[in-house]
Amino acid sequence: MTFPRRPLWYCITVLALLNVVVCADLPLVDFDRMGTVGLVGTFAGLDFFNSSSANASFDPSTSTLLSRSADGALTRIASTNAGGIVSAGCAIGGTYYLAGNFSSIGNATASNVASYNPTSGAFSALGNGGPNGHVSALYCDSTHNKLWAGGQFSSPASAVAVWDTKASSWSAPPFGGLTGAAAEVLSITTNASQASLFFAGSFLATFNGNGSVLNTTNNPNVPFSQGATPFSSSLVPIPLGAAQIQGAPSSSDPSFSNIENILCPVGNDGPGQTWFAANGNGAQITVRTFQSSSASGVRLGNTFLDGRGTTAFTVTTIPDNAVQQLHYVDPATGQNQTCTTNCPLSTQATIPYQDFTFDDPVNLTGVQVTLSEWIGAGPGLHLFQLLSSGAFASAVGSENGRSCFSPVPSNTTFTGTWTELDANTNIPATTQSILVSTVNVGTSPANGPSFTWMPYVSASGQYTVNLLVPGCTAFQDCALRTSVKVSVFPGGGQAPTVTVVSQQNENDATQQIYSGPIVPSSPNFVTTITMTLADNPTGSGQNGQYMLVADRVQLVLNVANITGTTVNGNGTAVNGKTVFGFLEWPFSLSSGGNAATGLPNTSETSLDVVGLSLFSGLGGVAGVSALSGSVVAAVAHHPSGAIFVGGTFNLSTPNASNVVVFKNGALTAMSGGGLNGPVTSLALYGNTLFVGGSFTSTSNSSQGGLSGIASYDITHDQWSPLIAGVNGPVKSLDIDNGQLSVAGNSTLINSASSGSHGRESQGLALWNISNSAWVNGGGFLLGSLTFVGNGTAPFKGQKQGQILAGNVQDSLSFGASGFVLINNGNDGQPEVDPLTVQLGDDVSPSTATTNRRRANLPNRASTWISRHVTLSRLFARQSSTTLVPLPPSPPAPAPAVLAGTFWTNTTNSQQVAIIGGNFTFTTGNTVSAGVAIYNPSTGALTPLQGQAINGTVRALLVQSTFLFVGGEFTVPGTDFASFAIYDLVHNTWLSSGVPALQGASGASVVVRSLSASTAKANTVIVAGSFAQAGSLQCHAICAWDVVGKQWNVLGNGIQGDIASVAYAGSNQDVLVAGGSITLSGSSSDNVLEFTFNNASWNTVGDGSSLPGPVTAITVNNGNWSSIFAAGSSADGKSSFLAAWNGHVWIAQGSALGGTSTVSQLAMVPLQSQHTAQGIIEGDRMLLMSGNLVSSFGQASSVLFDGQDFIPYLVSASASGSPGSVAGLFNSLANFSFARHNFLATGVVILISIAIAAGIVFLIVLLGILWTLFSRRDEVLGKFDPADIDDDDDSTQHRPSSLLAHINAATSATILGSKGHNVNEEKEAAAGADAGASSIGHDPLSGPDASNYLRAETPSDAFGGGLVGGEETGRSAHARYSFDGGGEGELRLVIGQELEILDDRDHAWWYARDVRTGNEGVVPSAYVY
Repeated sequence: MTFPRRPLWYCITVLALLNVVVCADLPLVDFDRMGTVGLVGTFAGLDFFNSSSANASFDPSTSTLLSRSADGALTRIASTNAGGIVSAGCAIGGTYYLAGNFSSIGNATASNVASYNPTSGAFSALGNGGPNGHVSALYCDSTHNKLWAGGQFSSPASAVAVWDTKASSWSAPPFGGLTGAAAEVLSITTNASQASLFFAGSFLATFNGNGSVLNTTNNPNVPFSQGATPFSSSLVPIPLGAAQIQGAPSSSDPSFSNIENILCPVGNDGPGQTWFAANGNGAQITVRTFQSSSASGVRLGNTFLDGRGTTAFTVTTIPDNAVQQLHYVDPATGQNQTCTTNCPLSTQATIPYQDFTFDDPVNLTGVQVTLSEWIGAGPGLHLFQLLSSGAFASAVGSENGRSCFSPVPSNTTFTGTWTELDANTNIPATTQSILVSTVNVGTSPANGPSFTWMPYVSASGQYTVNLLVPGCTAFQDCALRTSVKVSVFPGGGQAPTVTVVSQQNENDATQQIYSGPIVPSSPNFVTTITMTLADNPTGSGQNGQYMLVADRVQLVLNVANITGTTVNGNGTAVNGKTVFGFLEWPFSLSSGGNAATGLPNTSETSLDVVGLSLFSGLGGVAGVSALSGSVVAAVAHHPSGAIFVGGTFNLSTPNASNVVVFKNGALTAMSGGGLNGPVTSLALYGNTLFVGGSFTSTSNSSQGGLSGIASYDITHDQWSPLIAGVNGPVKSLDIDNGQLSVAGNSTLINSASSGSHGRESQGLALWNISNSAWVNGGGFLLGSLTFVGNGTAPFKGQKQGQILAGNVQDSLSFGASGFVLINNGNDGQPEVDPLTVQLGDDVSPSTATTNRRRANLPNRASTWISRHVTLSRLFARQSSTTLVPLPPSPPAPAPAVLAGTFWTNTTNSQQVAIIGGNFTFTTGNTVSAGVAIYNPSTGALTPLQGQAINGTVRALLVQSTFLFVGGEFTVPGTDFASFAIYDLVHNTWLSSGVPALQGASGASVVVRSLSASTAKANTVIVAGSFAQAGSLQCHAICAWDVVGKQWNVLGNGIQGDIASVAYAGSNQDVLVAGGSITLSGSSSDNVLEFTFNNASWNTVGDGSSLPGPVTAITVNNGNWSSIFAAGSSADGKSSFLAAWNGHVWIAQGSALGGTSTVSQLAMVPLQSQHTAQGIIEGDRMLLMSGNLVSSFGQASSVLFDGQDFIPYLVSASASGSPGSVAGLFNSLANFSFARHNFLATGVVILISIAIAAGIVFLIVLLGILWTLFSRRDEVLGKFDPADIDDDDDSTQHRPSSLLAHINAATSATILGSKGHNVNEEKEAAAGADAGASSIGHDPLSGPDASNYLRAETPSDAFGGGLVGGEETGRSAHARYSFDGGGEGELRLVIGQELEILDDRDHAWWYARDVRTGNEGVVPSAYVY
């Protein structure tokens, strides 16, 4: 996955969520002026130097809080006291809360829980009376502004505490806390609908039993009344919370005038719980639900206050306005009675309510109850309910309100994407809301969307279950409709029933899907109705898609079951039950007794069977004691209704260890019987469950490679490894922006299921879920983590950030395996884009190690030498002097990137970076090494085809379509020894025709520099440590002829070892080499120059002026009088930087420490001027890279302004030791240091118009003058054609203007003509003469601006009238792309090789594409 480019502000942001900054004064390097810029080295972490934090150190004995921005950059926030731990965190609004076991954090004294304000950067304690022990879990309830804390503490309650953010106070939870077992809560999460909380840990909670075995004949949640029957008591009331209810006329007493008080009174008959009609008047109660419901009757409870009450009433249904006949039980006689109008209502206080049922269930949208007779001052009621036909559940969650006396509402879950739609019905003032989901035709039911209804069923009985299917006409989706498969799970040990239902009905339909016994909702079971796409769906769909429709399910009670367990007078079961490690608590419950002594039935939910089953499966009290070690550490609720439970446990029923799933009303073992070690964290992503902990495989070892982290496919019940996991325990998981963050105590991402090979990744690893690959985490971290989670809500336009905590030894903003791209960001500040793929140091077991191949290298070279040359001849010049050896390069343990270059593939115009070094990387199942091609736009890393390099790459160069590779390596199956050539077009090594480089006296060959000069066309300069190339004696530096495919020596050669090469002169006609080298053999010169024009070597100043060998050299913008060289003294005790001013070497600065190693010097442009110092101009600075030590501490790159060293970049290795930067590379070979100031666009347009008008006027004037003079000539003399020589072609005037060039190019393109009618014989003769004059031209000097014959007109280019019949010109390349869409224009692609044929016009040049031969005009500014 490609990470977005990440800005690093010179004012380093303390937190991605903050506005507080700590500024660091660094020069603004103009990276964009150099093209695309890459930085390579031996580092795992990188950061820009910040003076305020340069000497700051991390204390691993504390817990450090870090921010991780959306693009991965890490920033330190604060630390706890020594020994402190941060275990949890969450946000409410703009405040972040964190918890653990600490006494202070940042600058605040806080006990175990603290708040953090990202705006001010301040930490604060949360009042008094908070948790007095370790807090392991936090849940932020933004809706109710409550912070829930769980852990192991005793105050303000056992294991659970609640912080009210508005009242700023702590309190016990509504259930009084959790005790028993270890009395510890490790996880607090929400259910899938965010309607309740799941508490997990090691604790016990007891229910009184009134929900464990529900009464099967009379709903125990409904108070007993002699005015009800077992049948009517089993009917679930229709929720009326969203209905419109009116009672008129009402009493003037405000305590009795609110009609809504009687819908579900929570108290006894009295004020606020009862409604009175106006004194002396009858009244009407009207209820409108605005949606169709199936109702079976009404439940009325009289008022007995002040001697008043209702004695007669009538029920009229809406919208049919039918007066209903009612059936009821006479409380006095127990006999069944019927009535229609003026139905009697008991006034006996011992009868709390009466149920009145219709003849049959009625589909209605409302009801009107007329209170016609009364006693006392007037009528009134204490209870009013509309009874359903049995039970129900709507697909639209907002319609599933909790019924009065019901412990939980009906619920739904689904998979896939469902959208709510509304349609008008044929009933006035009502609407119909449904959910729909589309699925591609051909999708299997398992992979398609599903919908599950879970209706609350109050009592057992014989039910008819109906599926309501809205007509397609009203929704205008008939073409999309198909058939669905509906499965009903009735419970009671009965097998589920499956029915195929067509949803292609035009009008609303009710489809029966089941008829038979139904078991009531309980902690042990919930009736479920699941709908999926049919196995063989009907219809052809529309636009390749089907549509599934979810409306309502309706359970019609036919017969109440009269058999069941005995209940006490309160309707509760005699025996209570205990849960372990899991408790669900709905947000809607404000209070509910004490979990330690017994929770009432109203607090028990159907999902509490999870805790009941865990308690039973672990063997009861003995198996869940604190000493047993059993604990639930994490819970995840899938939208399908499945609940995943992870922790440390071994269940007997089912046979499962450490992770189990609850579905279809029971705990079920997962594939492999769970995992073989503790589970600490769970994270859901669609139908994938990620599990973290301390395990290596499934319990039955059927799936290995699950080291610390595993992936579980919920649909297919299948475990999968994340390649091979990590090498340490995982403590916390978090999913953010499509990536899984894995935090814990690991140091490696395993590359194999066994062994110690892998990629460094300490504390934090990132898994790209969509690509199934480990990716760069963004920041660099050294240590172990205890927590990772999302931060506060991001500001508008920003992405979510993360918070990390743990024992951190070191951290840098950017994590990268030795390579980053840098460009100018906002306000000129640099943006860093790290390599998104992690490089490794592991090698495939079938491949020889780098060290082993290096050991064989000398023997192989000497064998080759013995066959082809005599040793006396080969080494004759190497024994005259002994030079000080080059200082060793900075250590480059894998993974290290030591070289880079850019290449633009002309076939697709894509620019890629090619990197080389000492590293490996994996693509699929293949391990590649040494060289990789990186595509910044896709983040893909691809290997070179063929055999992988075995060794270390130190230099790369692209010429045309060939990649030249240098370093210390071999390529199996070839004769390459530290130098190789790769064809980028045909993707193959040029394994033949390249004589190998060889060392002296068995020494290893090292190529440190590959370069090319514009003064030496088709030539690659190879420099380093070697003695000969093939049979050619060529010490330290040699030239490879790309066309002739042969080695050439430069001049008379030199002695020693070269570390660095640069070029001087406007045409790079002078090569400057630095190292431990000599020309005369009598002394160390250290810096030499080679002039291509006369093929001669010369010293640059007095070599004794330099303290020792040179490791890096650069020329200031080609100026021979401004050369910089860096290196180490001859005794290796000090480092130096010197500048050549054209006469002498002058030491620069004195701040570098003796242990400093300089790998590269590069002059970089600035975005603003600085005061010029010494020989460095004000628009640039010298960038020194390597491993640099000075008074500022350790740095990997510093800027030198001519007087002072300015630390710029710091880096660290994977182990935390200082890293090093090998150098930067850029895509533009030539760029200007001068920063141009351009006029405003409007001004430029005005000037252009004025110039154009002037030119037009001048042309008209010249035309008039030409006409006048022509007519005068006609008068003065007559033209005689006979006077014209037949061979005279002077009349064929060659156009010399830009317009003529364009016309000629257009003519040749369209007509295929040769342009003007040139006398070909004369042109050929002229070409022959010119060609003869070129014999003897020095073949070593390449073409430049003075050694080619330029076409005077386009006719020369198209007529073939140039030297030797072929036109020559000056070589050039395209700086930018140009579409070339205009007439006569030539299309350009960045990096394209060109030949300039005419450059006389300052704005437009006439050029030829060397590859295709096409010609045309191009903007001169687009060419270099």
